[in-house]
Amino acid sequence: MARAAPAHDRPFQPGPAAALAEQALALALADPGRATALALQARRAARAEGDAGARFLAELALGEAAKERSHSASLRHLRQAVQVAERAGLAGHAARARISLAGTLALHGDLAGAAREAELAEPVVRGGDLGRLLAQQAVIAYLQGRLDDTLALYRRALPILRRAGDALYEARVLNNRAMLHSYRGQLAAADEDLRRAEQLYRSIGMGRHAALVEQNLGFVAAFRGDLPAALAWFDRADAWFREHGSVDAIGLRDRCEALLPAGLVVEARRAAEQAVRHLAAEGRGSHLAEARLLLSEAALRDGDPASARAEAERARRAFARQRRPRWVAIARYAELRAAWAAGERSPALLAAARRAAAGLDAAGWTVPALDSHLIAADLAVDLGRLADAQGALAAAPRARRRGPVDLRSRAWHAEALVRLAAGDRGGAEAALRAGMRVLDRFRAALGATELRAHASAHAADLARLGLRLAVEEGRAARVLAWAERWRAGSLHLRPVRPSGDSALAAGLAELRRVAGEVEQGLLAGRDVAALQRRQAGLEQAVQRRARQVAGHAGSSLPIPTVAELSDLLGERALVELLELDGRLHALVVAGGRASLHFLGGLREVTGELDGLRFGLRRLAFGHGSPASLQAAEQAVAYGAGRLDELLLGPLRPRLGGRPLVLVPTGVLHALPWAALPSLAGRPVSVAPSAALWRRAATAAAAAPARVVVVEGPGLPGAAAEVAALAGRYPDAVSLAGPAATVAAVAAALDGAGLAHVAAHGSFRADNPLFSSLQLADGPLTVYDLEGLARAPSRLVLSACDSGLSGVRPGDELMGLAGALFSLGMSTLVASVVPVPDAAAMDLMLALHDELRDGLGTAEALARAAGDPPGPVAASFVCFGAG
Repeated sequence: MARAAPAHDRPFQPGPAAALAEQALALALADPGRATALALQARRAARAEGDAGARFLAELALGEAAKERSHSASLRHLRQAVQVAERAGLAGHAARARISLAGTLALHGDLAGAAREAELAEPVVRGGDLGRLLAQQAVIAYLQGRLDDTLALYRRALPILRRAGDALYEARVLNNRAMLHSYRGQLAAADEDLRRAEQLYRSIGMGRHAALVEQNLGFVAAFRGDLPAALAWFDRADAWFREHGSVDAIGLRDRCEALLPAGLVVEARRAAEQAVRHLAAEGRGSHLAEARLLLSEAALRDGDPASARAEAERARRAFARQRRPRWVAIARYAELRAAWAAGERSPALLAAARRAAAGLDAAGWTVPALDSHLIAADLAVDLGRLADAQGALAAAPRARRRGPVDLRSRAWHAEALVRLAAGDRGGAEAALRAGMRVLDRFRAALGATELRAHASAHAADLARLGLRLAVEEGRAARVLAWAERWRAGSLHLRPVRPSGDSALAAGLAELRRVAGEVEQGLLAGRDVAALQRRQAGLEQAVQRRARQVAGHAGSSLPIPTVAELSDLLGERALVELLELDGRLHALVVAGGRASLHFLGGLREVTGELDGLRFGLRRLAFGHGSPASLQAAEQAVAYGAGRLDELLLGPLRPRLGGRPLVLVPTGVLHALPWAALPSLAGRPVSVAPSAALWRRAATAAAAAPARVVVVEGPGLPGAAAEVAALAGRYPDAVSLAGPAATVAAVAAALDGAGLAHVAAHGSFRADNPLFSSLQLADGPLTVYDLEGLARAPSRLVLSACDSGLSGVRPGDELMGLAGALFSLGMSTLVASVVPVPDAAAMDLMLALHDELRDGLGTAEALARAAGDPPGPVAASFVCFGAG
């Protein structure tokens, strides 16, 4: 923004060149492209007129515009402005250019050069320029790690800038001070500064800078633990940058920092990599080093400690070159974490952890210092140095009560390890339960299913240690309690959708339209690349919108006891499968008591499962020669028999011929259980957890009677299947052809007693919440289902592999089944292996005949499938109450 010349310099003459240069300088921040064009004209005119003052203004405008566009030419123009002013004897104007030059040098990581320019300007500046200089010196002090000096300089600068009416720099100071407040944990003060800065930027037409403040508001919200609010702020800022065709590298960095605590590691790492790439291209050395540090953290959480260590080393070297000792300390901490995560357990690393904690404490990095103490405690336990471990925890008592959720959960884990090393198993388990409560509160604050599912990763170490202790003691009831404490916790809470969210509804409607055009284009052989890019963009927009929803008050389902499950099971048996350190265990509840059994290694089970699924699919579709199909049939028989022995063989004395309730783990959620010889013809229901099975079984008793039958488009045999079912249920709501729209089907499914949908289904492994059923006007996705007030009590999906789910840590299921169970569905029948269109019609009609005779769903499916079941019938599973 242009201002009058300092009093001790000659005022500019109102010549054409000077007027043009003043106009360029006024536009430099708001419209740098236009400002550059005007400044180049002004510089040519100034040279022709011999007007040194106008040439100074033109160079200053070029420098400011280049800095706004993150262009390295900024340094050249600002240095030229200084030289022009000094040669003309305009000391005040030279100082003004030095202030801007100091800021640019700081951005490029040359803190010594920045401090030197600021020092040269200091004796000359007066009034508002003094306020600007103080603000710039504060930025330099912050980057050098002198935080108290930074705050003092901001306090001096603000009243000077306000008296001068310099709204631009006042907003900059408030924005920068807010970030310092946030790092110090003073979040209310940070929020207040940022909201005032946003108002100031908007009042002077600085939309880009207002968007940057919105990024920072998101950062503060994420630091506060309010992830939905953080994502909403980020999306507001993103909208501005998308509209103006630009990229905000700092915003990408901040988004990474917000996504990491939510467990969205892949997205966070991608954002950090993009930020590093843009900042490197722009030559913004200070921010680049910080982005590398964040990329190190993202790589570490992505299970890549080697890359994490390499990025941390690059960041540390850059901070050292920039003479930023405070940031060197945090980079060394990142290297420490990477070495620890890679498995190094040595006295040298323990000593490094202690040094890191001390250095971080001294530099004001409170949360990383606490984490370094926790690493030291873990290392000391592993090295058998209990006193050292206790000392490290004593130095970090606040870690369990403040900071990000992953830090608090790790603090409780470290406390449990130390108590365990001291022989206090009861105290260790109490610490683990406390850590799990931290996770439960964090998850309940999230509204989006996706975020809730990813949140369970924070409790992995806690849950595994608790389960390990219970398994070691061989106490089945405690194994059940620990298995259920972590399992499928996100499904215990009902998904949250904002009431009347028209933007989300509009996004889903547009997504359906574009998905339909993609399908039509593919069938017609047209190039659909542009449409597919549009579809991906719409999916991202829907995803972003859904993530912004805050959670509601609620709690996880109570953990069922053995006695409660026994009463509800009756003659059935419950088998809950557990994976611990690559080994499978089974908890069996049958005949009023619980028992624990070791099954063997997971690796062989996984290999046999892959082969079984491949073989069943090949047989169902009949692909290959008769000889190859016969070979596939033999392979399926062998694989099914082997899985039967691995998973159920050790349990046969306990199970007998009882109907079963199975609670799988990991890849076993995709197992077609009816293919196993000992389960053929036996009623089997599969549930995400024992707690969810109990809720589903209890709800099933009060199921409403309304029946819904739906025919999706393009499915051979669907019309005949639906017509046959309509004859069996004459009072059913029947939707077919153009009437089977997403809105109509969703309305019909809402609260139905029994629903049957014959429609193409697709499971999206890349994004399970976009798994869908194809209806007349496009896909009905998980996001659409989450808008139901109440799921259908019983649902049958007769085509494709719509029973598959994405499985996250903690056996968190993401897909159609998971969404419906979280809404209170009792029972689902669906395939976990792809089956040919219309191949299941006979099975479906037989299933409904058994249901109409009054059988439970699991028993009805077992009878309809036959003994032994064919490849199509074996692919279907009864989920839920059964």
